[in-house]
Amino acid sequence: MAGRKYEVLLTEGAEQDLESIYDYIAEFDCKANADYVLDRLLEVVESLSTFPERGAYPKELVTLGIRDYRQTAFKPYRVIYRVMAQKVYIYVIADGRRDMQSLLARRLLGA
Repeated sequence: MAGRKYEVLLTEGAEQDLESIYDYIAEFDCKANADYVLDRLLEVVESLSTFPERGAYPKELVTLGIRDYRQTAFKPYRVIYRVMAQKVYIYVIADGRRDMQSLLARRLLGA
């Protein structure tokens, strides 16, 4: 539905993910690149306020038969979220090169 706005909310885990990504890049690369990546990730997050259903299902969850979560990306970072009513809940923001199966099982499924 055109013009329909969703409220985008970051879980505590997603906020910590952003801080960790920023801190890592600032320490091992430079603050300017950390600022750039943070800005791009926040743009991706904010873009979910319009048409969040466009995101693909994370393959790690589809193999488990779970289609409650979607993802979008600013490569190599993946933003894992769930749409409920008029809200988009961001659960995970992580480097897609990590062991995503374990991370998603821990964070989303409580395993």
